[in-house]
Amino acid sequence: MGNHKQIRVIELFAGVGGFRHGLENANKDIFKTVWANQWEPARKAQDAFECYTRNFNEGIDEYSNSDIAEVPDDVFQKLKPDLVVGGFPCQDYSVARSLSGEKGIEGKKGVLFWQIERVLQNSHPKYILLENVDRLLKSPSKQRGRDFGVMLATLNNLGYNVEWRVINAAEYGFAQRRRRVFIFAYKKDIAFDKEQSNHNLKDIIFKEGFFAQDFPVKEEPYKDRLSEIIEIPQDRVHISDNFSFQFYTAGAMRDGKVITAHVDPVLEKATPLIDILLPEYEIDEKFYLTEEMEAKFKYLRGPKKVERTSADGYKYTFSEGGMSPTDSLELPGRTMLTSEGTVNRSTHIVEVNGKKRFLTPIECERLNGFADNWTAGMSDRMRYFCMGNALVVGLVEIMGKRIKIIESMSEAHDEREVTQIGLSFG
Repeated sequence: MGNHKQIRVIELFAGVGGFRHGLENANKDIFKTVWANQWEPARKAQDAFECYTRNFNEGIDEYSNSDIAEVPDDVFQKLKPDLVVGGFPCQDYSVARSLSGEKGIEGKKGVLFWQIERVLQNSHPKYILLENVDRLLKSPSKQRGRDFGVMLATLNNLGYNVEWRVINAAEYGFAQRRRRVFIFAYKKDIAFDKEQSNHNLKDIIFKEGFFAQDFPVKEEPYKDRLSEIIEIPQDRVHISDNFSFQFYTAGAMRDGKVITAHVDPVLEKATPLIDILLPEYEIDEKFYLTEEMEAKFKYLRGPKKVERTSADGYKYTFSEGGMSPTDSLELPGRTMLTSEGTVNRSTHIVEVNGKKRFLTPIECERLNGFADNWTAGMSDRMRYFCMGNALVVGLVEIMGKRIKIIESMSEAHDEREVTQIGLSFG
């Protein structure tokens, strides 16, 4: 095992380091993060960045706590990553021709996906692993699929083939019902790409691809939802203006041709909430609900019909279905949001021995698979916020192990080529 070469990683929009944590859990000797960027533009305190540097206080060439748009191209050129990872926000990816026409196109300012594109243009990694909310596949609502179409065209034009999958972590054994889309892209013509080209795109989605191996699905799509191949236009302005398409929960793109399906997971037993709870004697009194809070949560989580008035004076009834007053200890947790720990309908409330309470920050870390006290040192409010933003570390660990297998295939291929060259000169 010791003779495998390292996989050099750039981590973008790193947060508290979920991608790196998962990759190092997969194999700390092989995955070497050489550069990471985390910057919270609207905040003076850079809590997530400080958390990142505290947990990974060795083995990185450079941490960056500045606006990624200000980082010069040559930084990425020098880094020579094999893998670029990042969880980036779902934004408006509309593009237009630049007035001069010389630059080709202009995207909306501040859209972080254009920074991913810039990193890729300057560093040419073999592999890309990105994470986003599953809404990305459908946005914007007025032109469904446009934004994801722009992304796919960008990756295709940069020389990558792509797979994506919406994964609900609880369906594969984890403790949170968190649904996120993961996007794996790989350079055309590397060994893995040549191996994948032996399979049709449908087989890649259902059996042979990056995701299907570790996150198995049933052989047929859910309710026959499968769209056969479309060709993604190369012109992103054309996509921005005209493209609309129903992307399903899984898909693959090869040389711009796309197939997508609504896949049905082969379920694994989820981890129930009770398995991640701390013993009662470790729970600080401040996490228990007062009678007043209990009454407030009872209202928030109960069914309601409230008359409201819109900004232009129109009266309407806002209605909301009820949810159980506490979260079942026998089920995995619901998706944790950044508002976790506030008096909010979405906050988890557990009842243990007749007493209702919030989840503690450590339990929220466990809900995402982080080590206990990963976010210690910041306020409880920020700890909840960071975990509401984070990904499920165990999913990345599984994907990291798969990338390691793919890279071994690449190494074996390179060795064969070197041997053949040696023989031809011999």
